[in-house]
Amino acid sequence: MRNMVRLAAMGLVVMVSGCSVTMTPPGQNAAALMQPPVETRIETKVVPVVERRSAIRSTGYAVISVQPSDVDAQQRLLAIRASKLDAYRGLTEQVYGQYLDATTTVADMAVLSDTFRTQVEGVIYGAKVVSIAPVGEDTYETTMSLDQTVVDDLRALYLASLASNRS
Repeated sequence: MRNMVRLAAMGLVVMVSGCSVTMTPPGQNAAALMQPPVETRIETKVVPVVERRSAIRSTGYAVISVQPSDVDAQQRLLAIRASKLDAYRGLTEQVYGQYLDATTTVADMAVLSDTFRTQVEGVIYGAKVVSIAPVGEDTYETTMSLDQTVVDDLRALYLASLASNRS
């Protein structure tokens, strides 16, 4: 029973996290981003990794055969659209964060139920499609990029709207 609960939880995590996020600028590897430039090592102020990037990226995926059409060409177009929306969701998570609601029920020192729900909401503009490509025989992958200045603008607008709602 315990293994089934773990397997179900892992399956849910895989389904919810269907978007792969790559935050490395083109032409750089992840190890290079981990080392701050020499001039920032001297400073005592720590600059978050997100602020050092020139752009953020997100990759979305969609399966062709599950799209609601009997026409193959339309299924492919719908899968491309779905993978693009999945990539937009990934960008939105990176800009605004993600709301997580989790509930765990325990009885007799055993987990009876462990559920969670995530939600993301926001506005993304200025995103650029980096690539749209088939992956295997039944999946499309779309990678999108969002310039760091647009990310900063979106965050500033979001924080301003939060401040105006509180007053």
